[in-house]
Amino acid sequence: MQIVKEENSNNIRKLLKGTKLKTFFKFAISIILILVSGYYSIKGIPLSDIQNTIIQSNYLWVILSIPFILLAHFLRGMRWKTMLEPIGEVKSYLNLFKAVMIGYFANSVTPRGGELLRPYVYARSEGFSFSSTFATIIVERVIDLLTLLTLFGLSLLLFSEKIIFALEATFTRLNVNISPANFLSLIVIIVFVLIISFYPPFIRFFLKILIRPFSHKIYERLISLFDKFQKGFAIIKKPSRYFRMAMESVAIWICYGAPMFLMFYSFGFQARLNLTPGDAFLLLIVVGVAVTIAPTPGAIGVHHVAVRWAMMALYATSGLTEREAVGYAILTHGTNFIVNTLVGAYFYLREKKIIPETEKISEELEESSG
Repeated sequence: MQIVKEENSNNIRKLLKGTKLKTFFKFAISIILILVSGYYSIKGIPLSDIQNTIIQSNYLWVILSIPFILLAHFLRGMRWKTMLEPIGEVKSYLNLFKAVMIGYFANSVTPRGGELLRPYVYARSEGFSFSSTFATIIVERVIDLLTLLTLFGLSLLLFSEKIIFALEATFTRLNVNISPANFLSLIVIIVFVLIISFYPPFIRFFLKILIRPFSHKIYERLISLFDKFQKGFAIIKKPSRYFRMAMESVAIWICYGAPMFLMFYSFGFQARLNLTPGDAFLLLIVVGVAVTIAPTPGAIGVHHVAVRWAMMALYATSGLTEREAVGYAILTHGTNFIVNTLVGAYFYLREKKIIPETEKISEELEESSG
């Protein structure tokens, strides 16, 4: 028995070591993306020019943008509540907002890191199943993707030449090629979610044929995990909630776009160009597509490249300078990043007692394997 426990402990340590190695490679790739995109975002512009542009900005419009940033996250929590209601009673709006902000804080450190931490914090706070709560995050990502695709389609109708021109300029600088594989992976995720939601016997049959003959114990664990995941996907089988989630999604994106429009007025170019909410919407779509394809922690670098080169492609002939475009990119991103990091860090420090360290996870795994 002791030999078995020692063997399990060694396997756990190897698993944790492998997880740390994967995390290291993800972090390294993110750093490379940040450095490359950061270089292209300020290439050819003296730092003193960028500094002066930012210092001379009108920060009243930055302050007016902050409530919209926080409202967007609160609305994201409200939409998440809609997804969580089939699992159990959602008692606290504060716990929803807190978990969302902690997730954004984690995303500032590692790309998509908040997708695990957010459901964990909320599940521990409300006593929900972590697996079911995590499944709602997958549903949320699918809804975010469908919303972005819908808005992208709308932008093609309204600004067909502009949006294509801006995306071409952005992806050229990011050195990103959109291949069929990108779309195929997204389709696979959507199909997977739909199969689990509408035809769970298929997954059960799949596990029964492929897993049970080799390990009945693993099969039972996967079935249990699948049942919990299925609860998290329950919202998909409730068409009566679709309109509500659609309206919540639209409200979220309006709040995303409002700061980008307001901060036009922080710079002198707005008096010359008279940019509209439509221009802010167009830039938001470009940033959304760029960050989806090339994610970095907190969208650092990618946001700056997308905004700079999209703005230069669209407005350079109207008198926009590169230092103004870069200054606007830094200010819009910096405001979001600082707000998300400060508020998220505040809640993280308050809830740190329920967020386990690696050693604690190791102990729990060893106990469960014993």
